[in-house]
Amino acid sequence: MILIGKKVLVTGADGFIGSHLVEELIKEGAKVKAFVYYNSFNSWGWLDSLSKDQLKEIEVVSGDIRDPNGVRDAVNDCQIVFHLAALIAIPFSYLSPDTYVDTNIKGTLNILQASRDFSVEKVLITSTSEVYGTAQYVPIDEKHARQPQSPYSASKIGADAIADSFYRSFNLPITIVRPFNTYGPRQSARAVIPTIITQLLNGIEDIKLGDLTPTRDLLYVKDTVKGFIEIAKSDSLLGHDCNIATNSEISIRDLAQELIRQINPSAKIVVDDERVRPEGSEVFRLYGCNSKIIERTQWRPMFNLSQGLLETISWFKVSENLSRYKSEIYNI
Repeated sequence: MILIGKKVLVTGADGFIGSHLVEELIKEGAKVKAFVYYNSFNSWGWLDSLSKDQLKEIEVVSGDIRDPNGVRDAVNDCQIVFHLAALIAIPFSYLSPDTYVDTNIKGTLNILQASRDFSVEKVLITSTSEVYGTAQYVPIDEKHARQPQSPYSASKIGADAIADSFYRSFNLPITIVRPFNTYGPRQSARAVIPTIITQLLNGIEDIKLGDLTPTRDLLYVKDTVKGFIEIAKSDSLLGHDCNIATNSEISIRDLAQELIRQINPSAKIVVDDERVRPEGSEVFRLYGCNSKIIERTQWRPMFNLSQGLLETISWFKVSENLSRYKSEIYNI
């Protein structure tokens, strides 16, 4: 499938990955409709940081993924749907699991129902590597067991299952896209890399973190959105789930030490008990297999960790960007 001239909907377009995906789809020649979360400030989230020329290329629609009527209006006249809208913060899912069910499961159902009704040509449902839980074997491929180790993870497993059922029951052309731990410019402070970088750049020398032993497969955001686009182009992945991963891992401790080395070598790590997940909920190892996406698409990772971290640090060093973050508090 080619994307040039296709009318595409991106839900969650105001967010971290969604805003980068919108930019890349514009470059691909797609006609982009961006679905953003309604608010009384008329903020379009990270889309507000795009250039005027880029904004002229997109149609912005405000709404709520939990509202089936607004979702139907957004999906109508679109040929491809990239569904990224979700609640993603794991600690907040401990406090508000109902909201995660409403947003992640029911919101996905709204997208699927509307896509079926309007005969959408392809629907990409965004999953997460958290559905796998702590690795039972590595690298983690798409056949790995699902382990709901947090309410967030459980809600995404539910959303994936609903999507799969629509493929099997109604032949809806879906693919479940499963990025591993994406990082880069615009990522929220609830993630570990912005947490470390913003503390360091604001002169904090006692860098507060949670458990340092988990490992993560870190994927630079530009590689993530390229993965979405290449998966959208591939008809061989209909009815499949597909990892986007680097086939590598790094511990949180080693990651933090590398960022400290690059920004302020005199800083040190302090474990903050508030940031430690319940033992049964912590995912201790994520190390993804990328064989399927490499075999079935033109995607290859273009950024190694050093390159991605360099670009990320450079973005956060811009005072206008850094000022958006509250490094002195624990962002859940």
